[in-house]
Amino acid sequence: QVQLVESGGGVVQSRDFRSLACGASGRTCRGYTMAWVRQAPGQDREIVAYISDRGEINAHADSVEGRFNISKDKARNRVSLQLNMKSLKPEDTAVYYCAASSAPFRWGNPPSRFEYWGQGTQVTVSS
Repeated sequence: QVQLVESGGGVVQSRDFRSLACGASGRTCRGYTMAWVRQAPGQDREIVAYISDRGEINAHADSVEGRFNISKDKARNRVSLQLNMKSLKPEDTAVYYCAASSAPFRWGNPPSRFEYWGQGTQVTVSS
């Protein structure tokens, strides 16, 4: 079993910087692809960025390319996932989820590919 806990959400101003963090415990997500997925009110979940187990492969959605950056730190018994967000826009307002998948993942796969999810953290960008 994998437990994911996000932190770092809040209310920010347009063009501000914000960093989200996700702590993974349990099986520590070794061998897992991890991602940040967001869901705005009334919209489907959108994969914002993903990173491979070893961190050598990552991708970001076109809507956040150049503004958001996903990274991962691995210690012996824990994995932490970060999402650094700059130049935030009101359209970035959403609940941001940390997610993990033990199955192979390719960009374009749906969010349902991920079997473990955190509880989500709200990011609200005011104009």
